Amino acid sequence: MSTLRMTAKDQGIEKGRTVAIDSTVTESDIKPPCDSDLLASSVKEICRLLERGQTLTATPLYEYTHHNRAVKDAARKCIYAGKEERHQHYKKLLQLTRKSRKVLIEATVTLANARQQGQCLLADDADKWQADVDHLLPLVDAIVSQTERRVFKGEKVPAQEKVVSLYEPHTDIIVKDRRQVQYGHKLNLVQGKSRLILDLVIEEGNPADSDQFIPMMERQKEIYGRVPRQTSGDGGYACRANLEKAKAMGISDVAFNKKRGLEVEEMTKSQYVYKTLFRFRAGIEAGISWLKRCFGLSRCHCKGSERFDSHCWLSVVC
Repeated sequence: MSTLRMTAKDQGIEKGRTVAIDSTVTESDIKPPCDSDLLASSVKEICRLLERGQTLTATPLYEYTHHNRAVKDAARKCIYAGKEERHQHYKKLLQLTRKSRKVLIEATVTLANARQQGQCLLADDADKWQADVDHLLPLVDAIVSQTERRVFKGEKVPAQEKVVSLYEPHTDIIVKDRRQVQYGHKLNLVQGKSRLILDLVIEEGNPADSDQFIPMMERQKEIYGRVPRQTSGDGGYACRANLEKAKAMGISDVAFNKKRGLEVEEMTKSQYVYKTLFRFRAGIEAGISWLKRCFGLSRCHCKGSERFDSHCWLSVVC
């Protein structure tokens, strides 16, 4: 990305003097989370690990029972049952999940002892299996905990404490304004006058846009060695503190889409400059829409946090 910026700068395509900033969400490839589905997935993954563990030795050293059919049935009934009946089905799900978890822990101890005695066939396979177990168990514990808190104790679990996917645990819960809930990561993008995307930050959690405005401007200073002369942003970035800090940094004109109690004369030199920047800001929304429709930025079908980041950057670079 830095090479791309330097090429655009050297060729006079982009000087970084007038920029627009906006945020969007790229979704992870998951379905909307449900506690019953998460518990069912937990049992399914535990059973897969138990099945793999039996292949690590010449003869299986332990036995286990598949609960997948009972778990699927209970998870389905949780969706359609009434409140009282639903609690009974959730109790069964939690019981089966804890039972499967206990068997998996006992299997790890058994295989660890077998490995010390030289009974494991391949050390690399055993290491990979143990790593997968260590990755899965904390997620299962978190899912069990949040289910108990939400279903039986009636608590409202904070978004940052929730696990929304067993397969994409890095996924954040994003709520923008009063729109529908999205599951993925929030992105902050900066676009120049040439319509080239100058910067991209993939955020963790669901930070307010107003908290990200100054950090994004500081990144522009790191990229170009100076702050932009003019900048425009969505109303979510607007607040008096951001305006004052931006002016102190040396940004002459700061136009927010929604004024939020700010006067035009405070933000820009004149009404004409404000309207010009106001119209200019619409371009980044069109650019984001184009990235989502044509370059796959709307949803990432790759697995894992690192591949999610790579997917977003590749969409922008393309």
